[in-house]
Amino acid sequence: MRFAPIWLAASLTAGCAATPPLPREVKVPVPVPCITQVPARPDVQPDARLAELDDYQLVLELARDRRLRQAYEAELEAAIAGCR
Repeated sequence: MRFAPIWLAASLTAGCAATPPLPREVKVPVPVPCITQVPARPDVQPDARLAELDDYQLVLELARDRRLRQAYEAELEAAIAGCR
C-alpha cells in the first residue's frame, strides 16, 4: 500500500518519456486552379442595335458575332483542356 504512490508517480513519468518521434516532412497535395486567366468575353452587338439595322447589315453583324463567339469558345475549350 505504501508503494502505490511511488508506483503511480513512476508510471505517469514513464508515459511522458515514451513519446513517438514527430514526422519531419509531410507531403500533402494542395489543390491549385488549373486556369490562370479566363479569356476575355467578346463584345457583341446588343439586340436593340441589331433591331435597328437593315437586312444586309444585320447579316454582316451576325456573321461577325458568330466568328467572335467561335474564337471565344475555342479559347475556352483550350483552357479547359489544359485542366485534364
